[in-house]
Amino acid sequence: MRDLLLGREPKDFDIATDATPEQVRATFRNCRLIGRRFRLAHVHFGREIIEVATFRGMEDPSQDRPAKDERLMENGRILRDNVYGTIEEDALRRDFTINSLYYNIEDFSVIDYADGLGDLKEGVLRLLGDPETRFREDPVRMLRAVRFAAKLGFRIDSACEKPLFEDGDSIRSVPPARLFDELLKLFMGGTALQCFEKLRHYRLFGHLFPETEESLAHEEHEFPITFVNRGMHNTDVRIREEKPVTPAFLFAVLLWEPARKLSRQLQEQGEGTLTAMQQAGSQVIGRQVQLISIPRRFSTAVQEIWNLQHRFEQRAGKRPHRLATHPRFRAAYDFLLLRAESGEADMELAQWWTRFQELDEADRNQLTGSDGRKGGVKRRRRRRPRNRSTEPGDA
Repeated sequence: MRDLLLGREPKDFDIATDATPEQVRATFRNCRLIGRRFRLAHVHFGREIIEVATFRGMEDPSQDRPAKDERLMENGRILRDNVYGTIEEDALRRDFTINSLYYNIEDFSVIDYADGLGDLKEGVLRLLGDPETRFREDPVRMLRAVRFAAKLGFRIDSACEKPLFEDGDSIRSVPPARLFDELLKLFMGGTALQCFEKLRHYRLFGHLFPETEESLAHEEHEFPITFVNRGMHNTDVRIREEKPVTPAFLFAVLLWEPARKLSRQLQEQGEGTLTAMQQAGSQVIGRQVQLISIPRRFSTAVQEIWNLQHRFEQRAGKRPHRLATHPRFRAAYDFLLLRAESGEADMELAQWWTRFQELDEADRNQLTGSDGRKGGVKRRRRRRPRNRSTEPGDA
């Protein structure tokens, strides 16, 4: 409803009803119930899944509710909420006023219990209820505030901003798997750069990526922040152009600086370039997944992108040809371009690899000297000494 009123095309529609999940399942035989924290009904139509939520209500201590329907809270956080109620109660239980608008399909009217239309017109993101309490109930709402503000271009209500600055550490109580899902929404929705800037503005980024924030906060030169900014901007451009974007590249950008610095320290202690990068990458990712659960298929790809960077320095013989056939070559090359554009890698090196990809096989061979020529100059071959015992006349 919110996006329609703003003239945007909704990516999906949320369906809510006064029917309980069990009643929905009884109505549609192709329905299954999911979720413990929030009980939902998934109605299957071919490959499509229609998610149906039941109106949530206010907990009434005077009523004796079955245990499975109780709202479970811990330290102010909602761990389970399956208390059902009316549409008005459901509206007032929503997070932001602009998300509490309902479209009644019976008479095509907009139902607004919380002045969401007013905030929509004013471009204000305002929480329903006391901000500190609502953020404590679910700290992910802090990230949603940043995401909606960036996506819609709205300003966050001043009463909501104070907890963002002061209570960001509560994000660390959110399960790592859920934070991973929220990070994808933040950085893969077309407004990654704005989200990154707002997360740092509200001092939330450091609770998500503490090692990266430490690197960015204490770096004397502009390279790291420029590198991340460019990475976020490139992600936004690819999404606008409907090109594929992988979370692996995103996390490779976000965690590169702490991995690079640790790798450099290990090299100073005597480790080889590749070994140092492998050890640094493993340690940085190992600590990061304690906060944000990065699936192995992505964390492995992140390390491959990093580990290939030193191989771009090897431009002679068959090595460039072998590197170009690596499954992660394209992602690693794009990563190299970002490094060069940010001033961390040699731009001439990036340009060489760009040219290499544009050439045909024969010209590639000449460029790398793998055809016996290097830069158009014939290479002299060392002659093997002849075995004197087999010389004519020695028999």
